[in-house]
Amino acid sequence: MRRVVITGIGAITPLGNSVKEFWDNIVAGKSSAAPITKFDASKYKTRFACEVKNFDGEKYFERKDLRKYDLFSQYAIAATEEAVQSAQIDFSTYSEEERADIGVIWGSGNGGISTFEEQVSLLYQGDGTKFSPFFVPKKIEDIAAGVISIRYQLYGPNYCPVSACASSNTAIINAFDTIRAGKAFMMIAGGSEAPITASSIGGFNAAQALSKRNDDPASASRPFDKDRDGFVLAEGAGALILEDYEHAIKRNAPIYGELIGTGQAADAFHLTGTPPDGRGAKLSMRKALNEAGINTGDVDYINAHATSTQLGDLSEAVAIEAMFGGSSKRPYISATKSMTGHLLGGAGAAEAIICILALKHGIVPPTINTKQLDEAISKDLNIVLGESVSADIKYALNNTFGFGGHTATTLFKKFEE
Repeated sequence: MRRVVITGIGAITPLGNSVKEFWDNIVAGKSSAAPITKFDASKYKTRFACEVKNFDGEKYFERKDLRKYDLFSQYAIAATEEAVQSAQIDFSTYSEEERADIGVIWGSGNGGISTFEEQVSLLYQGDGTKFSPFFVPKKIEDIAAGVISIRYQLYGPNYCPVSACASSNTAIINAFDTIRAGKAFMMIAGGSEAPITASSIGGFNAAQALSKRNDDPASASRPFDKDRDGFVLAEGAGALILEDYEHAIKRNAPIYGELIGTGQAADAFHLTGTPPDGRGAKLSMRKALNEAGINTGDVDYINAHATSTQLGDLSEAVAIEAMFGGSSKRPYISATKSMTGHLLGGAGAAEAIICILALKHGIVPPTINTKQLDEAISKDLNIVLGESVSADIKYALNNTFGFGGHTATTLFKKFEE
């Protein structure tokens, strides 16, 4: 099997519109939650979110073309541009035949939800026939993958996996499998969301999923805390360039890390809830370790899915304890959604970048806002609270779980020649 390395990374997040700004704020333990500015949320139970700040779509598109792209596609292009630049790639130097072996797999759980809202609103305000010609291509989840391939003229595998909040981790897994199978030598993978809209807030409120800590948004996301009351909705994108190791070495590419194992499974339990025994999470983590050929004692760091919901956090904690409880060395654990909020389908890619940089720099990010661990969560879990810690880490595991019981785990290794 081919080795797969990460040669480029890009991020648009509530903590910064570049990888450097994003990582610096993660390490510093900053919260991005604040009152919603994208619409009037005064009548909603939750009136705050983690919004991307100071994003300018005109940096990436002509003004006349912006109306063709929903914000989630704009975020996708922006993150991909940074990833391509950091990978030091000029796609124009590749022949058409070579670009047939470079593809894009890009995840999203909601696609153009704001576009959908706008058009449905106009539909009921008018005579029922007024639609934008861009309505469907702006709305559909797969369009970001298509837009990226069009921009760079990439003819390889191109599609969008939709597995709710596991979508971008699923995209990374699929890209990894594609390269390992010899069906491409380079893939752009990641995910994006722009879900801070009235229907998203209203829908998640109805599902009792969001925090209602309106008096103190910055501390609302508190994974594993006994007083956690739901997640904080977020937006943004994460992009990774995955590349065959031999090709990367041949072109003297920068290498940020190596992807060595992946796992996917299903809870087969509930539409939105997670099983008390964390069976799906255990399965996907076990499969990732098996594919990588390492043991539980080798894992140094886990970026937990941990969204700050009552059932979800507990289920994952039980799964981690069941998997790693017998190890002589306990992995560090951090729940970075305490800072970023929950990017839904974009979360896995953003957190993959955190794992990669944690390995590269030897820094484990913190879990902020968690004051007192839930008594039901094992005290033996090595959760990093409050501040980042320096550590020599070689293997990092990234968990993502989605409504419908989808679980996806990626396992990264510090790059070594």
